[in-house]
Amino acid sequence: MNVKAIAAKSVFWKETRDMAKIVLGSVIMGLGYALFLIPHHLVPGGVSGIAIILNYFFNLPVGVLILIFNIPIFALGVRFMGGRYGAKSLVGMVLSSLLIDFFYEILKLPSATENPLLAAIYSGVCIGIGLGIIFRSKASTGGTDTIGQMISKWTGITVGMAIMAVDFVIISASGLSFHSWEAPLYGYIVLYISTWVIDLILEGWNHNKMVLINSTEGKRIEEFILFTLNRGGTALKSRSMYLKRDREILMSVIHRKQIPELREFVKETDPDAFLIIFDTYAVLGRGFRSHLVS
Repeated sequence: MNVKAIAAKSVFWKETRDMAKIVLGSVIMGLGYALFLIPHHLVPGGVSGIAIILNYFFNLPVGVLILIFNIPIFALGVRFMGGRYGAKSLVGMVLSSLLIDFFYEILKLPSATENPLLAAIYSGVCIGIGLGIIFRSKASTGGTDTIGQMISKWTGITVGMAIMAVDFVIISASGLSFHSWEAPLYGYIVLYISTWVIDLILEGWNHNKMVLINSTEGKRIEEFILFTLNRGGTALKSRSMYLKRDREILMSVIHRKQIPELREFVKETDPDAFLIIFDTYAVLGRGFRSHLVS
């Protein structure tokens, strides 16, 4: 088998996996709308939020409305994100919209709960998981998802936070539409949970923290990290801007459960030390994850 054939086969299986992710994500999203959002008239933001408001007043199919509203946004997505993105997102946009109406209008699935708070929580989880899976295939379902990905590409902020900013205004408008203070409050719960879950799916759940330590007792702290915490690290050459002295800064990645132990040791060893703790999204290498999940 020549190199071109191998490359073509690899591309084929990657595209097949991406399409499978889009289908799975669309199904989960559709169920989230049919079981939780639409029965309780919860507005999650974006064009779907507008569609749910119109459904409340005119009883129009939510999925069809989403599809109509998404056409101009989809055109923008193709222009700024590329043709391949457009092909995948077209599938995601159409399939997710059709599945919403299939589950709610055709199968007429009953509401999974009568409690609007539970509906807000679980709809946020479903939407977050569904969108996160679709985003991992480098696609979208249109609407503010597309706008959020474009903003993320331009500004560097996370996709979830970009979507939250765009959706905030639409959720706030639901209070005026339904003449209820509670409507936007439930909507904010949906938005927050779905945003958090999207970022979790895209960036992973990591229990590790990165630490930077600047101390005159660097050697003792280094030995503590190596032999007590059983972690590795790197000593970085540095120079104090104020004291004009050369020194080493210790950098290490440790489990979050080890943070209190390290903090206590550094405090006892050198009360004047600088200890900086960072969140990490992914740590690759020996002793950690060997590769990113695609």
